[in-house]
Amino acid sequence: MNKAVFITGAQAGTGYGIAEYFAKQGWDVFLTSLWGDQAEEAAKKLTADYGVFSKGYEYDLLDEARIIEIFKDIDETGRFVETIILNAADMGFGTDPAKGLDFFTVSKEEFGRVFETNLVGNFMTVRQAAIRMKEHGKGAIVFIGSNTSYRAIPNRAAYSASKGGINSMSKAFAVDLGKYGIRSNVVLPGTIKTQRWVEMGSKQIVNGTLTPIGDISDFEDIAAAAYFLGSDMAKNITGAEIMVDGGMTAQLYPQALNDMKRKLMDME
Repeated sequence: MNKAVFITGAQAGTGYGIAEYFAKQGWDVFLTSLWGDQAEEAAKKLTADYGVFSKGYEYDLLDEARIIEIFKDIDETGRFVETIILNAADMGFGTDPAKGLDFFTVSKEEFGRVFETNLVGNFMTVRQAAIRMKEHGKGAIVFIGSNTSYRAIPNRAAYSASKGGINSMSKAFAVDLGKYGIRSNVVLPGTIKTQRWVEMGSKQIVNGTLTPIGDISDFEDIAAAAYFLGSDMAKNITGAEIMVDGGMTAQLYPQALNDMKRKLMDME
């Protein structure tokens, strides 16, 4: 039987890119979305394109009863989820990605929901997978985090803090679950060429001109890192983080700022 992976928030975008990468390697794929019909369509496409078993589920990270139900359904297929990818997240920007959540006006409920989703929701999801992994004596947990857990961006305090919490939680899982053969690691993307990023147009905060490598990530960049950590290629790696951001975090400040300053000085 094929290996199986479980991916949250995988009906489109980065999540689907990860699902597709695993399917290309012959893995069966279980995926979730807030929208059940989109999850089912994505699963059907994976099966049609790559010949693997795939099934989609409607799932809200705040609904623990639902995730328990989903894993029981997976059990009934006779498959073991060897790898779980935690991609779904509350992005913590409210209704406008360009504005984010204003420090002085964001409500307690809106701020707290980011943590409930990104930390508590992910914990509940991992626990169901880990129960099965423990029985099999192996498993891989891969969080899709963010480089903003180390470098903050304006009006995204809840998001940055919750992603920092994921880094710490992953290390805790590595310690607590290692004795059962379960590994836990984090992929830290920078800006990704999502549809939302494209639609921001001139409001884009980061693009390739600001990174040392001259580009930002596409879906396959993130998927390749997730696959590496989720497969046996990384069998002795746990409690680690892989930065996938074109070198954005490595620099003190973008070289483009130096170039801009020189041009302004030349104009004086």
